[in-house]
Amino acid sequence: MNHKNFITDNFLLQSKEAETLYHEYAKSMPIIDYHNHLSPKQIAENKPFRNITKAWLGGDHYKWRAMRTNGVDEALITGDTSSLEDKFKTWAETVPYTLRNPLFHWTHLELKRYFDIDDILQPGTANDIYKKANAVLAVKTPADILQDMNVEVVCTTDDPIDSLEYHKQIAELNIFTKVYPSFRPDKLFLINESSFPDYIEKLEACAECSIHTITDLLKAIENRMDFFASHGCKVSDYGLEQIYVVDFAEAEADQVFKKRLSGKMLSNEESEIYCSFLQYNFSKLYHKKGWIQQFHLGAIRNNNRRLGTLLGNDSGCDSIGDFTYAKAMSKFFNRLDYEGVLTKTICYNLNPTQNEVFATMMGNYSEVGIPGKMQFGTGWWFLDQKDGMEKQMNTLSNMGLLSRFVGMLTDSRSFLSFPRHEYFRRILCNMIADDLNNGLVPDDIDFLGKMIQDICYNNAKNYFNFE
Repeated sequence: MNHKNFITDNFLLQSKEAETLYHEYAKSMPIIDYHNHLSPKQIAENKPFRNITKAWLGGDHYKWRAMRTNGVDEALITGDTSSLEDKFKTWAETVPYTLRNPLFHWTHLELKRYFDIDDILQPGTANDIYKKANAVLAVKTPADILQDMNVEVVCTTDDPIDSLEYHKQIAELNIFTKVYPSFRPDKLFLINESSFPDYIEKLEACAECSIHTITDLLKAIENRMDFFASHGCKVSDYGLEQIYVVDFAEAEADQVFKKRLSGKMLSNEESEIYCSFLQYNFSKLYHKKGWIQQFHLGAIRNNNRRLGTLLGNDSGCDSIGDFTYAKAMSKFFNRLDYEGVLTKTICYNLNPTQNEVFATMMGNYSEVGIPGKMQFGTGWWFLDQKDGMEKQMNTLSNMGLLSRFVGMLTDSRSFLSFPRHEYFRRILCNMIADDLNNGLVPDDIDFLGKMIQDICYNNAKNYFNFE
C-alpha cells in the first residue's frame, strides 16, 4: 500500500481557501477538551507510556469493535494473556480493512502527529512502527503529550463518590494543561440495579452524612458538588437513554427511595418518579452553582450479553438507539426556564435522524447576555466522523447559530486521540471554504477565519470560563 500524499499538510482541505483558513486561522488555536474519559491517575503519576499498545488499544472501543468485526480473537483485543506486541500486530492486520472508516484517518493522523510516521500501518510495516513509536513513548509522559498537542484544558469524567485525589496531585504538578473533574451522577439513576444500596452507602461515607430520605440524598449530592467545585469543576454530564420528565411530588419520590433502600425492587413507574425528581433537582443545583450541564443521549448500552459476561459493562457494545426526545426535552427545559433555573446546557444527539429535533429545541431557550446558552453539541460516539460532523454543523447552521458553537471534544479514553480536534478543524475549514467558493458567504477571509477561531477555541473559552 503506497502511503505517498496521504496525510499531507493539506489533508481534507480541497481548495486554496480551505488551506488558508486552516493553516492561518484554525491550526494554532489551543484545545479545550471539555469532555473526555482520560485517566486522572495516569496524568497524576505522569509516567511514560513506553508501549503504544497500552496507549492506543487499552481502552479504545472504536478499535475493539473494528477488530471484532474483522474476526479477531478477543484474547488479542482485550485479553490478559496475549503479548502487547501480538495485540499491536493484530491491530496492524486490521487497519487496512478500516479504509473509509474514520479509524483509518485517525490512526494515520495519530502516527503522523505523535511519532512523525508516514507509513500506512499494515503487517509489513508493523514491526518498524511498533519500535519507533515505543522509542518516542519511552520518554513522553501524559503531560508531555497533552502539551505537544496544545491542550489547554481537559475535563475528565468522574463519579460523585470519587475522591479526586489525582486531580489534587495534578494541580500540584504545575503542568501546562489544566485538568478539571466533571460530575457524572449516572449511577444514582440506576436505582433498580443490585449495586444501588451499596452505592448509597459509599455516598454516605464520602459525604459524611446519613442518607435515609430523598432530602438527605440531595444534601449529600450538594456536598459532593461543593467538593468537586473546590477542585475546579464547572461541568456536569449524563450518559442516559432519556431525560426523565414524569410528574412527581417530593413525598412520592421520597416514598419510592425509601422502598428501594429497604431492599425492595421498584416498578418502572416508581423508578421514573425517582429519576424525574432527581434530574429536575440536580439541574436546579447546577444552576445554583453556575455549572454547565451536558446530556449525552441516544445510546443503547451493553447490547452483547456474551461479551458483557466476559468483560463487564462498557466493553464496546453500544449502538445507536431509536428513541424520541422532543416532548421530554420540551417539558424538562420549559419548566426549568419558566422557573428561572435553567443553566447552560449542551445536548448531544446520537441518532442523526434526530438532529433537527435537537437543534430546534435548543433554540427555544435563551438568556440575555449569554450567547449560545443552549448548545446542540458536536457529533459523538458513532457520529464524530466526517459525515456525522458535517451533518451536525449543517443542521446547526440551518436551525441555529454555527458561529456560537463551542466546537469539538474527544470523548475518548486515549491520550493519543487529540488529532481528532485537527480532523474536526480541517472539516470545518473545508465546509466554510466550499461556501465561499460557491458564493454563499462573503469573500472575506479574515471575517470567516475569526468565526472559525471562535468555533475552535474562543467560544468554549468564554462559555466554560475555566480558570
